[in-house]
Amino acid sequence: MRIPEFDNVALLVAGDVMLDRYWYGETARISPEAPVPVVRVGEASDRPGGAANVARGVSALGGRARLVAPVGEDEAAGALGRALMGDGVECHWQRHSAMRTITKLRVVSQHQQMIRLDFEDAAERVPALSSAAIESALDGMDALILSDYAKGALGDPGPLIAAARSRGLPVLVDPKRVDLQAYRGATVITPNRSEFERVVGTCADEATLHARGAALAEQLEVDALLVTRGEEGMTLLRRGAEPVHIPAQAQEVFDVTGAGDTVIAVFAAALAAGDDLTQAAAVANLAAGVVVGKLGTATASAAELRSAARRWQPGGGRHDVLGEAELLERVAAARARQEVVVMTNGCFDILHPGHVACLEQARALGDRLVVAVNDDTSVRRLKGEARPVNPLAHRMAVLAGLASVDWVVPFAEDTPTRVIETVSPDVLVKGGDYGVEDVAGHEHVLARGGEVRILPLVDGYSTTGIVERLARN
Repeated sequence: MRIPEFDNVALLVAGDVMLDRYWYGETARISPEAPVPVVRVGEASDRPGGAANVARGVSALGGRARLVAPVGEDEAAGALGRALMGDGVECHWQRHSAMRTITKLRVVSQHQQMIRLDFEDAAERVPALSSAAIESALDGMDALILSDYAKGALGDPGPLIAAARSRGLPVLVDPKRVDLQAYRGATVITPNRSEFERVVGTCADEATLHARGAALAEQLEVDALLVTRGEEGMTLLRRGAEPVHIPAQAQEVFDVTGAGDTVIAVFAAALAAGDDLTQAAAVANLAAGVVVGKLGTATASAAELRSAARRWQPGGGRHDVLGEAELLERVAAARARQEVVVMTNGCFDILHPGHVACLEQARALGDRLVVAVNDDTSVRRLKGEARPVNPLAHRMAVLAGLASVDWVVPFAEDTPTRVIETVSPDVLVKGGDYGVEDVAGHEHVLARGGEVRILPLVDGYSTTGIVERLARN
């Protein structure tokens, strides 16, 4: 997966900000006053939350973040401002002496939240942001993010959306209110599944979710809905296009606090950096997998995204031996992320340095490498009754363990033509002294606009030669 460069991205974030305050301590006994644990507080930390965490997420990527939000004239606003300044966020506070800056105090012991205490005013008492405040902050920005926690800052988002769209800027909305009509005309809305179903009703299957999402996108006049679905990943529903489902990255979930903030921050930043909706959603999904592995309100850096992209495999986080049906699902997901699929084939009976070098060269031609492997019966037909030396399961397991190989699939025919035509790779690779016209499956790949590459073999290595030397010894 390609991670864009975020250095030249500038985003305006507007919405409800809050201070996420954490008190940490040990728990060794139960209170004699009530059946509750006693936490001896030893550490404390303050982190930006809500729209402030979205802005912080943009800054963590290396982009420029500007934040507009109402706050009180209190200690919490000061702590929030200092934390954001340290994160490189440019704050445009709308200060009001009559309101309290929202504060959420979490008491944590042994990595578990014991209790959360919220300090905030009713939403109707919070002064909403005006379009004038947004207009004055939009200069030099590439997009507007509305982070709506339904706390009052975005009382009427319509004029804010209009202000950005009149400048040709995309508007992305993370919603919490029930009435999504308030966001009509935005570019993208990113509800989670419960927020989505609260509007369209329970979706018992994928077809229902897709149909109702497409209808809602038309009704709201938005380019797309990005429905976040927890461990099920995300579904991108674009007007006039097929739905795209992006599986979640398989890993242990440590804390989901702020994951939605990260999704919209990274999604917006990727769009501003030039990605299309599908690719931006894939990068945002990767970022969500990073932050849920951290404790508390967290962000993902560009370096973390690149590291995660290097090790990520859809549907399991590992290199896999697959059947054809599952392989086709993986390939479809890769193509949805605009990844280049490379394919090669062979018996790979005794894996040697020549094989490894060829596979590494093949992987360098794209983003995913599929290796099709002759099953034992087809190897015997091609090489004789004494072959293969290693059974199919062993050969595929060794290939799957190589860093250059993404997916391994067996085939039973004498040639891989059928499986190549089924997968339809973007690049078909073969090692040896062949012409392109001699490579099985070349006609299909070329007809679909793909490429066929012949890679030179590494001198001095041959499976047949190894077998003959073993026989002589």
